[in-house]
Amino acid sequence: MSAVAPPPPSPRRSLREAWVALAGLSAVFLFEMLDNSILNVALPTIGRDLGASTTALQWVTGAYAVVFGGSMLAFGALADRFGRRRLMLVGLVLLGVASAATAFVTTAEQLIAVRVVLGLAAAMTTPGTMALAFRLFADDGLRFRATNLIATVGLVGLAIGPTVGGLVLSIAPWQVLLLVNVPIAVLAVLGVRTGIAPDDPADLHRDPVDVLGAAFGTSAIVLALVAPTLFVDQGAGSWAPWTAAATAAGAAVCFVVRQRTARYPLVDLGLLGRPLVSSGLLYQAAEGLAVAGLVYLVTLQLQLDWGWPPALAAAGMLPQIVTMLAIGPFITRIVEKAGIGRAAALGATAVVAGVTAYALLNGLGYVSVAVALVLTAAGMRVVGVVASVNVLRGLPSDRTSIGAAINDTSTEVTSAIGLAVTGTVLAALFGGDITRAGWSAAQTAQFHEALTVAVLSLAAVAAALVGWAFARARSAGDDEASMSVEEALQEA
Repeated sequence: MSAVAPPPPSPRRSLREAWVALAGLSAVFLFEMLDNSILNVALPTIGRDLGASTTALQWVTGAYAVVFGGSMLAFGALADRFGRRRLMLVGLVLLGVASAATAFVTTAEQLIAVRVVLGLAAAMTTPGTMALAFRLFADDGLRFRATNLIATVGLVGLAIGPTVGGLVLSIAPWQVLLLVNVPIAVLAVLGVRTGIAPDDPADLHRDPVDVLGAAFGTSAIVLALVAPTLFVDQGAGSWAPWTAAATAAGAAVCFVVRQRTARYPLVDLGLLGRPLVSSGLLYQAAEGLAVAGLVYLVTLQLQLDWGWPPALAAAGMLPQIVTMLAIGPFITRIVEKAGIGRAAALGATAVVAGVTAYALLNGLGYVSVAVALVLTAAGMRVVGVVASVNVLRGLPSDRTSIGAAINDTSTEVTSAIGLAVTGTVLAALFGGDITRAGWSAAQTAQFHEALTVAVLSLAAVAAALVGWAFARARSAGDDEASMSVEEALQEA
């Protein structure tokens, strides 16, 4: 007699009922946010200790970002086939082992290898975080609150990372900063294993993996993430960044063609055309494009244009973190008042308004920076929760991990494009070495011209994406995109 599969677990009726699972999933997101922020402050110490070159130090952080962004699609597709919980647990074990290996690192190359493995572990766990949180609840209101809770924990890690890193370095070796991932991984494993039931086979699918499509997609994303660094490091006059960008575009075209012709595509492009999905991705893309350029330029302005020391420049960025933390408790209320679709549109519009204010009010000094950081942070916080939940709401239950992976990847890629545009404009309009202190009056004027051109260009493209997203949600008669949480539940 064949064994009878156990019935799927009942949806949780409150966050309290799901606290063990949410603790584990929050720990996963905490790792992602804490890892880079806590490590960046240690890069000078790492360079001295390992005798690392500037290029090697760049790859200590860059290798993680490239591998993480490049492999999310493939792992998202695997999670929908073999189990989100299962893949996340494997990734968490890999995270713990790789972090523990930091204790034995003696060269920059070994540390880069550890960062590559950590990038793989993050790609295995991150898409599943939101997918698993989404499936814990049937109530959209609880889904928003759970996603908001997980995001808040991650933002706390992002905010305290540099401070904690600096304190740790004063009393312990830099390796401790990565070894802290080990207890985080243990906490996450306990929470996920205990609080989340094994995947329901009905929520998975068994289509063969599109290996060729995965290869094209991964190549396109990796090259799209590498190209901005090449533009910034080597300038627009070098052949290398243009070659990387052209190859990325070619791989992207091959990926799309493959997905349209394959019997079992890695990504069903028809699903991406659904109004909820496409509008959510467009809102996320607008945010990533605009904010990446803004943060890069603000960092340069505070330290190189105005001559602020690093500690003061870090304090100057605090309005962004404080705003994102402060607005968290109000997101559910915003969604209930404005409606799901309108909340995403309002958040994305705030991002566009923030970067536009930075460009137009820059003559007012730090006022323009503070206004830009507050507006963009508020918009990012709303878009990050609402748009990502909308993407998952618009997908079948057996495609949520790939949906979460596409959502995260769109932000990674558009952020890289925003950085590339900014770096290219700076290279074209700024004469001399931008990292050298003591700019001349002419260089200061050139920087401000480049800032205005780059930011307004990004704002214009982001505004077009926001308009497209709003029209996309409305054009197909998708009333669900603009209805309130209560109305959505009634229709369900």
